[in-house]
Amino acid sequence: MKEIKAHKHWISHFQSIQTVIDDLGVLLEFFDAGETTEEELDAAYEKAVAFVDDVEFRSTLNEPEDELSCILEINAGAGGTESCDWSDMLLRMYIMWGEKNGYKVSELNRVNGDVAGIKSAEIEISGEYAYGMLKGENGVHRLVRVSPFNSQGKRMTSFSSVFVHPLIDDSIKIEIKTDDLEWDTFRSQGAGGQHVNKTESAVRVRHLPSGIVVECQQERSQHQNRDKALQMLKSRLYEKEIEKRNAARDKVESGKMKNEWGSQIRSYVLDDRRVKDHRSQHTVYNPDLVLNGDLNGFIKAFLMWNKRGDAEQN
Repeated sequence: MKEIKAHKHWISHFQSIQTVIDDLGVLLEFFDAGETTEEELDAAYEKAVAFVDDVEFRSTLNEPEDELSCILEINAGAGGTESCDWSDMLLRMYIMWGEKNGYKVSELNRVNGDVAGIKSAEIEISGEYAYGMLKGENGVHRLVRVSPFNSQGKRMTSFSSVFVHPLIDDSIKIEIKTDDLEWDTFRSQGAGGQHVNKTESAVRVRHLPSGIVVECQQERSQHQNRDKALQMLKSRLYEKEIEKRNAARDKVESGKMKNEWGSQIRSYVLDDRRVKDHRSQHTVYNPDLVLNGDLNGFIKAFLMWNKRGDAEQN
């Protein structure tokens, strides 16, 4: 049923394009007959081009994992308290993007900063093509601003890394041996009322063969957190399998460089009022829009840039 739904999704896009092009052809006949204006014809043409461009952009999401939900992980890098605050700003940005685009967003894990912000956090973004849309966010994000945490009011640079993992579902089978797992429990952090810090409901699991460590403190029940942590671990292992068999993904992994100067994929320069992606060169001159979740321009530009790169390699 899932496969049929995916096919129907693309067929509906094709039928919509066909309708828009047919309507444009009819309007052209009216124009030739003097029954419509050139402005109306131009407007219809621009609409058709935009529609085709949008479907072409969506056609880049053609890998099996692109259809999946995802787990997005944020880690503070070089920059101390400023970096922790920047990580919190990124977390808010992705939550707002998810909510604006119809995805369900839930927080899985959070480690607060010593003074402000967060040292790390993980959120689950549930919905069709969440991973495909966000996979280009993998990498280091650089912030430049006059820091509120600097008593001298100096301009500071800080870094945070973002990692996006596909969240596997029941259609994908990953076998994990019980003997390969090492479990720990600890007390939750963050919001949650009286329950938080009272019981050791949060869990941490280490997969011994791979060394992957996953934490979850989303639910009040330790049992529920264990189930979610196991699903998160399976997602990480699945991603590793994708990387082994898909050479294109190696380019993404090679972009996950050190969380510091010179390795960023995108720069957010607040006093210069610009946000620039260093891969696609897409630039927005209103940082407030971007930080409030308006990321679709960057997402589309990256996917089209990545598609062109793949075509040139082939």
